[in-house]
Amino acid sequence: MAYPLFFNDGSKFPHTLGKIVCVGRNYAEHAKELNNPIPTEPILFIKPESSAVSLNEDLSIPSSDCHYETEIAILIGSNITSASESEAEASIVGIGLGLDLTRRALQSKLKDKSHPWEVAKCFDGACPLTDFVKIDQFSDLTKLEFSLTINNELKQVGNSGDMLNAIVPLISYMSKYFTLKSGDIILTGTPKGVGEIRSGDLLKLNLMDKVKVSTVVV
Repeated sequence: MAYPLFFNDGSKFPHTLGKIVCVGRNYAEHAKELNNPIPTEPILFIKPESSAVSLNEDLSIPSSDCHYETEIAILIGSNITSASESEAEASIVGIGLGLDLTRRALQSKLKDKSHPWEVAKCFDGACPLTDFVKIDQFSDLTKLEFSLTINNELKQVGNSGDMLNAIVPLISYMSKYFTLKSGDIILTGTPKGVGEIRSGDLLKLNLMDKVKVSTVVV
């Protein structure tokens, strides 16, 4: 069944979710905490539509090595290919939050063998998403603040101004490799503070008090 997309005012986006295009190591401090080099250009990968689940529901994880990565999620509203930055910005219709769930131990094992690591990033349920806030509610895409608490302990705080690749140039760059279609979602990278989630954890995500959602890990 196709994944439906909603705005936080209750309205439904006319297209269902397509693909989820992600960028790795888009915050320097996150790259450092995992002992990874800071990239000189965006590191891109794709999660399938089947990885998406709603953060309005309880969160199921597949294993004990599952780590959270909180990210700003961008909803694309028009088809773009090799887009200019102005075209990329005009394609944005909504902003929300997502979790890039990662089976970290499995990912490390696969990397050590120089194998692809999709099974550690793209499993069913690997991309929990909030609903989206319409783009006209935001005045500056370079000053988006967000946070994650787990069991009421602050774990991650991020600001889009700290991204190595800012949102609009990032979307333009992505569109040179992948045609972005209405209903696609962009995940923009995670700040430092990633870690393991466990059954029973209470997660609270906040994007500038425009998106506020809680979920329990089951």
